[in-house]
Formats: sequence, structure tokens, C-alpha cells
Amino acid sequence: MSISSFLEHHFRHFNARETLDAAKGYRSHIDQGGKMLVSLAGAMSTGELGLSLAQMIRADKVQAISCTAANLEEDVFNLVAHHEYRMVPEYRDLSPADELALRDQGFNRVTDTCIPEDVFRHLEGNLIGLCKEGLETGERFFPSELFFELFDRKALDPHFQISVEDSWLYAAWQKSIPVFSPGFEDSTLGNIFAARVIDGTLSGHSVIKSGTEQMESLVKWYLETDKEGPIGFFQIGGGIAGDFAICAVPLILQDLERSDVRLWQYFSQISDSTTSYGSYSGAVPNEKITWYKLDVDAPTYMINSDASIVAPLIFAYVLGL
Repeated sequence: MSISSFLEHHFRHFNARETLDAAKGYRSHIDQGGKMLVSLAGAMSTGELGLSLAQMIRADKVQAISCTAANLEEDVFNLVAHHEYRMVPEYRDLSPADELALRDQGFNRVTDTCIPEDVFRHLEGNLIGLCKEGLETGERFFPSELFFELFDRKALDPHFQISVEDSWLYAAWQKSIPVFSPGFEDSTLGNIFAARVIDGTLSGHSVIKSGTEQMESLVKWYLETDKEGPIGFFQIGGGIAGDFAICAVPLILQDLERSDVRLWQYFSQISDSTTSYGSYSGAVPNEKITWYKLDVDAPTYMINSDASIVAPLIFAYVLGL
């Protein structure tokens, strides 16, 4: 039985039914000429979502990514240091002393996965070198463009430890789709960048394009892409990756006062957060109607579940597996 057939037979109620409906809606949106932006929050790259998301990108089922800077860098960490990671399935039982031992062994834990500290320092050399060049030449980068430049130069190729087919960022670079990552400072490499400015290794911050420049770029992408077809929004988690990107439409309609574009025409979110007081992650989709983010008749889905389980199933269905 195929994955799609399994879902259609077994996923009949509750979050299972919502998962299947979201997958059907995604597939229908793409089949009718629509485009899709996927937003990534949480620790999806460390959870190796690239295994399925990269397939989606290569199959032209994703036209843009908005992600936290942590997801941006952690996809590359996994690409170049996968064999040095340590799994800790018993993470719920770890004592503070166990955590201290992991730290002193050079690991940073994300749930059941420990990222080796060495990979941060390895990539630091490459990225700070690019930033120095940029400061000297006047070239400036979005955070994703730093990694794309390293891919262009094949600077990381000798260090790949997994197939590039399992890296969603590498697939995005190959397909030339935009990757927006607001809040670069809220990441390991963003912290390192700030430290190198503070200690004088880098002469300033200007080599990294600002968040508002990323918003400008996103808005221009939306305006051009909307001419080709309606655009949907597939959101994993909440936070800045989702809210930053979805705000492009109200910016166009209310702040630029343009009326020649459509609102987001499909919306689906996978979240473990339920509706609560002021929580963006737990906000139900129809709240977005009041903010000029969603059309009143846009298909919307809210899946309260574990994205590391649900997203690969939806992607498999969209891919026809």
C-alpha cells in the first residue's frame, strides 16, 4: 500500500483527518497552478525534515522558504557534521549533571539530538571569511546567501557527510528559490557574527542585510509570483518564521495601498500549541482574516500534532508517494 493510499484509508478523524485534508488541499492548490511558501520554526532541520522537504523543493512543490536562522544553519550543520552528532533517546531522564557532562564533552542538546560544538567553529571560519570580503568589497548578503555563496564556491563539498539530496537548503540553492530568515541574530552563527564585530575581527554589521531588507525582498517576490498564480502558505510551528512571511500581504494591501494582488489562497499550520491568550502559534486560521492575511474563502487547516511526524506524511501525499 502506498503512503497516499494508507492515509486515505486510515486518516479519517480528528488530527488525522485534518492532516489528510491539508495534504489534499496542498496538492489541489499546486495542481491548479498555485505556488507555495513553506515556513519552518522549531528545530525541523535538526529533526532532519530535509529528507522530505528537499524532495518537495526539487519537485517544484515549494517556491519559497521562510525559516528561523537556526533552521537555516542547522540544515548545514547536519550536512557537514552528521556523523559527529549524538543521539540521546533517554533525554527525559537526563539529570542536570548529565546535561553538564554533555556540555563539557562539546555538545549542544536539542531534545534527543546533540549537535557538536566543533561544527559551529568550523563554519565560523568560512562565514567570517566571506563577511570580511564583503566588508572590503561592499558586497552584502542575506543570511541564506552566505550559505549559497559557500555552495557556489564548493567550499563545503569536502566536508559533506550525508547526501546533498537530504539537505533542503542545498535543494533551495539548486532550484534558485528564495530563502528568507528573519532574526539572524537569534542563531548560533548570528551570535558569533555579533561577537566578531564586538572583538574587532569584523569592522561592522553592514555586510548582513537587515530584516526590513528581507521584508522588501519578500514583498517583491510575492508581487511577481502572484502574477503567475495564487500563493499558499504552509506553516510549520509559529514564531517569527511564520508571522514575518505572512505579513507580506497586509503590508502590500494596507501599507502600500495596492489592491492588485490576492491574499494568501491556502493556509495550513502544524502546531502543538492550542488556542490561547495572544499566542501566535496557537491562533486559529480565521483570526488572520481580520489582519488581511487570508481570504475568507481560502481553504484553511490547523493540525495539532508533531510536525516531525505530520509534515513528511503530507509531503509524501503531495508528491504522490
